[in-house]
This record gives sequence, C-alpha cells and structure tokens, in this order.
Amino acid sequence: MQRYSSAKSLCRKIIHHRPHHQIQLPITRRPCDVFINHRGTDTKRTIAGLLHDHLSRLRLNPFLDSKNMKPGDRLFDKIDTAIKHCKLGVAVFSPRYCESYFCLHELALIMESRKKVIPIFYDVKPSQLQVPDNGTCSRKELQRFSRALEEAKYTVGLTFDSINGDWSEFLTTATDAVINNLIEVDEESTANREPMGFLQNY
Repeated sequence: MQRYSSAKSLCRKIIHHRPHHQIQLPITRRPCDVFINHRGTDTKRTIAGLLHDHLSRLRLNPFLDSKNMKPGDRLFDKIDTAIKHCKLGVAVFSPRYCESYFCLHELALIMESRKKVIPIFYDVKPSQLQVPDNGTCSRKELQRFSRALEEAKYTVGLTFDSINGDWSEFLTTATDAVINNLIEVDEESTANREPMGFLQNY
C-alpha cells in the first residue's frame, strides 16, 4: 500500500508542475507517454498487460499493441509512429523475445531514436539474450538488432522472477521508475527549450 501511494505521489508532483488551467486533457488523443516493447506470447497477459493497465489507472498514456491497435491499422505505421512520438520506452525481455522480428525491430527503432529505455528482464538473464542468425534477417538487420540489444542489455533495468517474485511490489517499482524517468525527460526537454509536452499534456 505504501509503495502504491508513492506512485500516486509522483503523479501529483507532475500535476503540480503545471498551472491549473493546463490540467484538463485534450479532446484529441495525445501521443503515448510510454511505449511497451514486449513479446506478446510471453507477456501480453502478464507483466506487459498488467503494467499497461497500472499506468493507465494513473492517467498516463502507455502504448501496448494489443490494447492500442484495432483491425485495419497498418502494423509498422502505427507502431513506428508510436515509438517516434513516445517519451520513454520500456523493453520487457522474456525467454522468447529474440525470436520475434517485430520485437527486435521495435527495440532498434527505440534505440536509434535515442529514447530513454527501462529494460525489464522477465524470467531471463541479460546474458541469455542473443539475436538468432536463422536466415530470416539480412546481415544488415542482424547487425542493427544486435547493436540495439547490446545497448539495452547494458542499461540499468529491473528484473523479475514470475514464480518467486511479488507481483504487486514489482508493478509499483516499475511504475515509479516510469514516472521518475518521464519527469526527467520533461525536465531535460524544458532545459533544452524543446518541450516534449508530457507535463503539459498530463
């Protein structure tokens, strides 16, 4: 309960950054705050889906393909646009993550866009993550994916064991990390006089 309250306190801190008249959300849907990069078969119904719902309840705007896309959407267009306009990436690494071309493509785009990234190692160690050379990717793509994966693996992140871990505590920890990083991104943007709009849109 105390950990959940800390997330709510951080959200109040975000709101207090802004004048009262800016608190109202716009009618049009704003770009996502957080892009959740994940392997759906491993995590859609567990950690990725729960994190998305947890962030949404705190009035953040996370992007998760299974939640934000509808029939008729162009896969690459929708995802690439969400990554381009997001403030922060969360990469949920799982045992079968590297088997997915889409996961690796998203990760590479996040890294190439120089977004801040929070890695979450879910039932997997960083040393176990390798881009497979199974003939489905070109040499150029293999190099691109490998660079992005290595950069993410050497970024400080969170780890979670789905069998022995405390789900409630982890979701609160992950949410706090997301909110703190969003505040940092906005403050850095404001300092550079190129506001990304997180505080204004929140």
